[in-house]
Amino acid sequence: MEKDLNINKSYTIKDLPLNERPREKLYKYGVKSLSNAELIAIIIRTGYGDDTAIDLANRILSMDRSGISYLSHATVEELTGIRGIGNCKAAQIIAAIELGKRISSYGGEDKIKVDSPMVIVQLLMEEMRYLKKEYFKIAILDTKNQIISVENISVGNLNASIVHPREVFNIAIKRNANSVILVHNHPSGDPTPSTEDINITHRLIDAGNIIGIKVLDHIIIGDNKYISFKQRNII
Repeated sequence: MEKDLNINKSYTIKDLPLNERPREKLYKYGVKSLSNAELIAIIIRTGYGDDTAIDLANRILSMDRSGISYLSHATVEELTGIRGIGNCKAAQIIAAIELGKRISSYGGEDKIKVDSPMVIVQLLMEEMRYLKKEYFKIAILDTKNQIISVENISVGNLNASIVHPREVFNIAIKRNANSVILVHNHPSGDPTPSTEDINITHRLIDAGNIIGIKVLDHIIIGDNKYISFKQRNII
């Protein structure tokens, strides 16, 4: 009976020696001294059975070979598939990741002026580099090349039937766009444009010229890499 009770016990960080507790290490040495597993352990707080919170954290990091980057778009269902991770722990992890994304993309009250492709890359890289599907977005700019908004247009393999000029410029007109920048990701991590990418870009440029909303660039996001059609003289 005693053995059964121990199996159901949830171990906490406090069960670790004082000098091995992530929270105490954070207080003493700063947050950068913590490993990825220790950061996750602080979020989930308790372990399960004979596993400490750090054991569980390491199990989470082993979900995929990409390690912590996989958590960028992990679902509740995927996380709760790990023994010891229930809905509460899964929600805590996902909420912490989402906060990080929002902080990363927050531009403050001042509008962001786009004077190079890197402005868009820095804004969207962390959000888009780990996506498992192709997401097509547009950055809508005003007359001073300041970002009014970034809008999702489609999800799926990029093709002419999904990325239609009507969808792109309908929302651009509603936002009073002066110009737009096209952005999409390559889940493979390689941002090299395909023939379809180039064809769609020229189609949207032609449509924009007719409407009076200029397409300034098309940026493809890879895994910490990008390609700007403007920089490459593709457009």
